[in-house]
This record gives sequence, C-alpha cells and structure tokens, in this order.
Amino acid sequence: MHINNKEIELDTEGYLTHPEDWDKDVALKLAESENIILTNEHWSIFNFMRAYYNENGVIPDVRHTTKQMVIDFNIDKKSAKSKLFGLFPYGYVKQACKISGMKRPRGWSTG
Repeated sequence: MHINNKEIELDTEGYLTHPEDWDKDVALKLAESENIILTNEHWSIFNFMRAYYNENGVIPDVRHTTKQMVIDFNIDKKSAKSKLFGLFPYGYVKQACKISGMKRPRGWSTG
C-alpha cells in the first residue's frame, strides 16, 4: 500500500506488518478498504488501542477496549460491546485491530 510517497507493508490479510508505520492517513486507507467511514468514536477507540499496545506490548482484547469505552462514552458495558460491534460490523479483530494498525492477532478469541 502506498501512502504519502511511502510504501506501507501489509500482510496477506491486509494488516500492517510494522505497527509503527501507522498514522491517520494509514488508518483512513485501511478503513476505506473495510468500507468504514471513521468517526470520532472510532478515533477514540484507536487511540486507546494504540496507547494500550505501546504500554503493554500486546493488543488489548475486547474486554479491555469495552471497559475503556464505558468510561469514554459514559455507557454501560453491554452498550459498549454493542457499540463496538456496530462501529466494526465484521468484528474487532477483522476491523478494529486492522484499522488501528495492529498486526493480526493469532489464535485469539474476539470475546
């Protein structure tokens, strides 16, 4: 994938090979490939996921992300999970992890 005169390497499933290559333009291009128009809610989730990854060295699972959404969006846990899957209709791993610039999680429950 070519963005802003820079070659961004993706794996065979369309996930970033190097998460450090992620930026807003990369996210927009990945979202476009998933037919998702990004909103402030998406960016809030991506910012949490990226911060969690940078701090812990692992991708946050759905439980961590929805727990943060409860705080960020002032909603209950069930609503957070419903909202997450509304924002990413083909799933957390397939879309949220991909668009936020994570490598594809292997053998991982999407919870």
